[in-house]
Amino acid sequence: MIERIEVALGDRSYEILVGEGLLGQAGRLIKPHLKEPRAFVVTDDRVAELHLLALQRALEGEGIAPRPVIVPAGEGSKDFEHLQRLLDALLDERIERGSLLLALGGGVIGDLAGFAASILLRGIGFVQLPTTLLAQVDSAVGGKTGINTRHGKNLVGSFHQPRLVLADIDALSTLPRREFLAGYAEVVKYGLINDPEFFAWLDDHASAIRDGDRAARRRAVAKSCAAKAAIVARDEKESGERALLNLGHTFGHALEAECGYGDEILHGEAVAMGMCLAFDLSVQLGLSPLEDAERVRRHLAMAGLPTGFEAFPQRIWDPDRLIQHMRQDKKVSGGRIGFVLARGIGRAFLHREVEIDELRKLLAEAIAEAQ
Repeated sequence: MIERIEVALGDRSYEILVGEGLLGQAGRLIKPHLKEPRAFVVTDDRVAELHLLALQRALEGEGIAPRPVIVPAGEGSKDFEHLQRLLDALLDERIERGSLLLALGGGVIGDLAGFAASILLRGIGFVQLPTTLLAQVDSAVGGKTGINTRHGKNLVGSFHQPRLVLADIDALSTLPRREFLAGYAEVVKYGLINDPEFFAWLDDHASAIRDGDRAARRRAVAKSCAAKAAIVARDEKESGERALLNLGHTFGHALEAECGYGDEILHGEAVAMGMCLAFDLSVQLGLSPLEDAERVRRHLAMAGLPTGFEAFPQRIWDPDRLIQHMRQDKKVSGGRIGFVLARGIGRAFLHREVEIDELRKLLAEAIAEAQ
């Protein structure tokens, strides 16, 4: 069964396909988007071992010659150095403006390859083939691409929509448990933003999703993609509503930055903690009922995600350093840090009136509870 979700953006509209066995059908599904009998596959060394051969066979079965470019796995590849290497490798292969680039992997590959596609020859087409839960429900959809700098995460990039997204549920079975759970944080986010019924469904099905139920996983991915597609269609360039998709990310990116963007803390783990802090701040400001914040924390903890500072190394337990990272966030405007807060589960909104003293108090109390 394949579920089809449209991202409605006029002449740049595209489909997200969610189902089992899609990598094996990739040649047939991608062929209508090709202008030449070859496709450039960007992946990392870890994903290549798991999925590259299946994709190559699917492409060759449709008469498409795969041209793979493999980069090192990990967040470290999202920088100027690896972007330059990728661009040079593609140009060495005489890539053309009508060529199609396939991003096979998680969020790092999608962001890096998508950004390369947006600037190479002033823009070429690309297809997202996300192999992680986080990428399938979030980063592969919506056209955000980019790389990190020493100043912060995703601070250099562009909006460049893919031609197609293929979310193969079977690929999720190859993920390490920790990485799968990190992606689940982004699934929960959609319920917390504006869909309390979806959050309630997750409350009942989190164990099935975690333990490999394919139907539950397919529904969770499809529902998440549909939620993001609807928001992107209304606000492609994040001038308003799309900012709600950053629930937990202002806190989360600060945690990642302080840890150095390594494997010590995964993006989804940081976002899970960030969503707890966002609800705690909402309670502190008198915006959200305490019971909703407690329910969010219980759900994330039950799923196996971090909900307190005790899950993170003590060297990052510094409110002022975390606030310093938040001041460099993309959502800062007029010197004010933008936070996605909530009036309760499913009632998120953008708030720019948080005083630094309130923020410092929140972080200090959260750190004290972990000691």
